[in-house]
Amino acid sequence: MPIRAVQQFQLGTVMNKEEQALETMAKMKAAGYEGIELCGFMIKPMGFAVKLLTKAAGMPVGNGGRLEWPRLVRQAGLKVVSVHEHLGSIENEPESILKEASDFQTDTIVITGMYRFDYGSADQVKELAERLNRAGEKLAGSGLRLLYHNHNCEFVRFRQAQKEGEPVNAWQLLTAETDPAYVNFEFDSYWAADAGVNALAVMQSLGERMKLYHINDRGCRQEGPAMTPILKMDSMEPGTGCMDLVPLVEQARRAKVDAVVLESHRNWIDKSPVKSFEVSAEFLRKYV
Repeated sequence: MPIRAVQQFQLGTVMNKEEQALETMAKMKAAGYEGIELCGFMIKPMGFAVKLLTKAAGMPVGNGGRLEWPRLVRQAGLKVVSVHEHLGSIENEPESILKEASDFQTDTIVITGMYRFDYGSADQVKELAERLNRAGEKLAGSGLRLLYHNHNCEFVRFRQAQKEGEPVNAWQLLTAETDPAYVNFEFDSYWAADAGVNALAVMQSLGERMKLYHINDRGCRQEGPAMTPILKMDSMEPGTGCMDLVPLVEQARRAKVDAVVLESHRNWIDKSPVKSFEVSAEFLRKYV
């Protein structure tokens, strides 16, 4: 039975100080969440540029980087289902990653995609698969596992024409070229839907290589008359948007995922990430 968790990225603005962080995690427990998924750059002091960039993208990360997160998470009684990290950190500072995993009593590190990276180049993606294999093997030697988390960019077709039967996008190449002994996946169905692909079919093709499942709905929150008949799509609380999430959750359960992780990026109901995870919990309690 997978546990229900929330990704820290959703919680940055309500975890700025110790008392606030504990209060937020207590509300998570009350809503039925058993776990939290941490972001490496949010549990350490971060630079002004990172804060500015995330805020500009509509996803402010708050000021909680100086808090004692291992103690706070233990005090809250939540399980750390994984820590999101950069591939370069595993390659260049493996000891710090091992210590981080030990501090949080987790065995899972997730790569959240590559920044300033050309997903339209088959050559670059093939090189990325090789790097993931090496990093995953390195972690496996210390009892940890490596997962790759998708966004929408992995489903964009390669610019160069591929031979018949060859992968046509980064997702197909990464799943084909990574070794299941060292690299598996945290699948995010929101981003797959955003890319216009069949999320259920992708999940079925992954099978038990999907170890964690990121859930979020996608739709339009209309608050008044629209100026045009075209509405803006954005993240929504599960069960309130346009996606048929029940078959996706059922597939995640068949794949025996360890956790179903909520992450609504923004567009929260009542503009509150707490209210958002409380409303989302109703769907998760029913179907997970």
